[in-house]
Amino acid sequence: MIIAAAQFSARPYDIGANAARMASYVTEAGARGASLVVFAELAATGYELDAIVAGQDRMTMEPEDPRLAPVREACRAAGVAAVVNCAGRSAAGPTISSFVYGPDGAPLTRYDKACVTDQERAAGFVPGSGAGRFTLGGVAFGLLVCFDAHFPELTARAAADGCHVQLASSLYGRGNGEEEVRTVFPALAKDHGMYVLLANHAGQAGPYESCGRSGVWGPDGRPVAAAWEGEELVLAELPLG
Repeated sequence: MIIAAAQFSARPYDIGANAARMASYVTEAGARGASLVVFAELAATGYELDAIVAGQDRMTMEPEDPRLAPVREACRAAGVAAVVNCAGRSAAGPTISSFVYGPDGAPLTRYDKACVTDQERAAGFVPGSGAGRFTLGGVAFGLLVCFDAHFPELTARAAADGCHVQLASSLYGRGNGEEEVRTVFPALAKDHGMYVLLANHAGQAGPYESCGRSGVWGPDGRPVAAAWEGEELVLAELPLG
């Protein structure tokens, strides 16, 4: 099975433009033989916390939101699944959510970020509590959103549930973020005997300058595929499925 991380620079507040970019990456992923493509944290809106919360329904979404229809249609046309990270809605408040669409464009699952940062909580985002699991082509996947990766017990639970791969939609900036990418993700993979994928931003993302470096690490902790700092679709072929 080939999986992919799409690293691009989201346009702030422009859900339509970002959905179109994600749809184009889904199409490219299909043309290159991928079964699944994963996007970075808040790829649908950009990492614009205060504006998202202030915008309410203009910036938050449900999985069936018509503004994400281009992504769902691209999934259906290419036969590719996608993990699209958005500002979601819940009864308690806005969430940072991964909506997973199957190769037929239908929703497979939703995962709300469990470990929101202090900054995200202060802006008004609330944590989720769901597990976030799905199966594609006989391969079981778990989901993380950025800071979740710093809590190894979440990945331990995914491994205990039989997941083969952890998918992390994230935002890591230059400096400390680069060191975290170099250390956190290889350790997660090796410690839990799983493949781990990171989808990060390229360029400016809210107040951060992203470090890029999306990639996939194998169960031995070694990189299987990696991007640099620019916009790129990075693919990894896994001996699964």
